[in-house]
Amino acid sequence: MSVIDLGGSVRQGEELDSIAVETWLKKQGVDLQGPVEVSQYSGGASNWTYRLKYQNIDLILRRPPKGTKAKSAHDMAREYHVQKALAPFYSVLPEMVALCQDESVIGCDFYIMKRIEGIIPRAKLPPELQFGEAEIHRLCINVVDKLIELHEVPYQATELEKLGKGEGYCRRQVEGWNARYEKARTLNVPSFKFVRKWLLKNIPNDSKTCIIHNDWRFDNIILDPHNPTEIIGVLDWEMATLGDPLMDLGSALAYWVEATDHQIFKNTRRQPTHLKGMLICEFVIYYYLEKTGLNTENWAFYEVFGIFRLAVIAQQIYYRYYHQQTNNPAFKDFWIVIHALHIRALTRIGKQKIEANTHAQKYMTKLHKILGKEK
Repeated sequence: MSVIDLGGSVRQGEELDSIAVETWLKKQGVDLQGPVEVSQYSGGASNWTYRLKYQNIDLILRRPPKGTKAKSAHDMAREYHVQKALAPFYSVLPEMVALCQDESVIGCDFYIMKRIEGIIPRAKLPPELQFGEAEIHRLCINVVDKLIELHEVPYQATELEKLGKGEGYCRRQVEGWNARYEKARTLNVPSFKFVRKWLLKNIPNDSKTCIIHNDWRFDNIILDPHNPTEIIGVLDWEMATLGDPLMDLGSALAYWVEATDHQIFKNTRRQPTHLKGMLICEFVIYYYLEKTGLNTENWAFYEVFGIFRLAVIAQQIYYRYYHQQTNNPAFKDFWIVIHALHIRALTRIGKQKIEANTHAQKYMTKLHKILGKEK
């Protein structure tokens, strides 16, 4: 078994017209030799990702899924230009090849970049790595350090400066994700009414403004196959922008499943943060704040926002499955995860506000009933 991240078979209903893509690429002056091997990466819960392997070049194609709900999250031109503008300041970006905004080619915008060959640390680390606690700890620190490095990119007086909308990032995010949840809500998920009200009442001033990734996870990282604790690539820049770095950190930690977490989160874990040697969330926060010199009096806001934002992302994906716009079986039980995230957000608020504990207990009882029916 190879530890290198490889694509698999293209999912039914998500086929790619590789002939049309190849014809278009050759018109752009891209040299393509030999027949193409097309595969698809399974991690494409948002945008779809394909590998186009030729004899002389290895390419990745990114395109939005069919029936998309959140247009800004599937803006191929924006994602392409962000990476191109950031590349001179951040050495772990893939090389951009071409952007297509002619929908007559495959029915949507798409872009092409060169593939970075390496290891993507998904839910389970490849056993061939034979990582002990020391290696896992070093990997964890390197992932956090690479996020800090991004937050220190000098974006002023560059094309990247156009990404921002000025002060008020935290407020815009809370209001924006509120609206997205309303649009994507289905009948079988909670309203998040209490959580959303609490977030609106506790919005802080922006801690600072910097480039943020907005989807920072281990499975968006590419590791060097020859030195697998070192990062050689960072992927999925669809939501990158200028914003508050603590919002980026809070959103990243929403994915950080620990060994002591509820079984629902363990079952849906997408990254190996449960392993011995990984920092627990509390220590990640301390390490980040200590190294950057930032501080906050209300970390709970960033944590709860991250949980709510993750619930909205999951709901936007589940919305497509619910309305039969995708048949990917991985999305079938997302609505149950959304219930669990609701309880997690209420529980975190409950550490500060007793009223939230009552809501959490009520929804915990409801979730147990749901899980009983699912068995």
